[in-house]
Amino acid sequence: MTTFDLDAYFAERQAAVNDALAAALPEPAPRQDPGRLREAMRYGVLLGGKRMRPLLTIAACEAVGGQVSDALPAGCALEMIHAYSLVHDDLPAMDNDIERRGKPTVHVEFGEGNAILVGDALLTEAFRVLVSGERGIPRALVAHAVTMLARHAGIDGMVGGQGLDLQVGQDIPALDLLEQVHALKTGGLFAAAGGLGALSGGANLDVVAKLERYGLAFGVAFQHADDILDNDQPALRDAAAVRIRELTDECREIASAFAAAGRPLAAIADWIDQRAARARAGEDLA
Repeated sequence: MTTFDLDAYFAERQAAVNDALAAALPEPAPRQDPGRLREAMRYGVLLGGKRMRPLLTIAACEAVGGQVSDALPAGCALEMIHAYSLVHDDLPAMDNDIERRGKPTVHVEFGEGNAILVGDALLTEAFRVLVSGERGIPRALVAHAVTMLARHAGIDGMVGGQGLDLQVGQDIPALDLLEQVHALKTGGLFAAAGGLGALSGGANLDVVAKLERYGLAFGVAFQHADDILDNDQPALRDAAAVRIRELTDECREIASAFAAAGRPLAAIADWIDQRAARARAGEDLA
């Protein structure tokens, strides 16, 4: 079997995602952009990034027989929600970051009040994008998709994880509590990526649940790897490394059920293992 070229896979699909995001976001219009909100929405989303959530959405969709174009509405919706969470995380009341990816954060560039509204607008726009495309979620499954996205993005997912993160603070004493934070704050949107990708590709609900589980396991492993890279939670570093392998093994097992169509999912799990190993070896992966 030839080695799967994940870099080429990522590059091709990242380009498709970036084009779709640029088309989906509202265009600023002269005298019709109060507070420069449309401009700021585009700024916050199009700053760059790996686009991992839409990439996983695409891989899940392709695993069940769908096409890249089928996955783009859900992938763009997830990236808009991820971007809104970063805009709000950067605010002075949260992390108080003044720069992201080498550029001023949204609240620095457009003002704190506008940054709050930009996050609100992106969250709302995400649901419109999810269900309004000609391709994507089958009409009969729109309610299921909306419920899934709301659950994983809201109090039972990402927002709940952010609240728990604020409550427990920086130095988390136990791996199970750390994983609870990761499963909600990071794993929620990745779980939605797996599930929505499967829905976009026309999978039945049993398969959707399996790929939702893939996304959750991947998301927790992804965040453990980032912790190692950033030297966060150093007391739990060794235990987290063990968990990364357990979680990616689970991902590979799920991917194997899709045979050749699941190779991107397996390669993405391998990528996390390699990322964690290189971080532990002291490489700078930024």
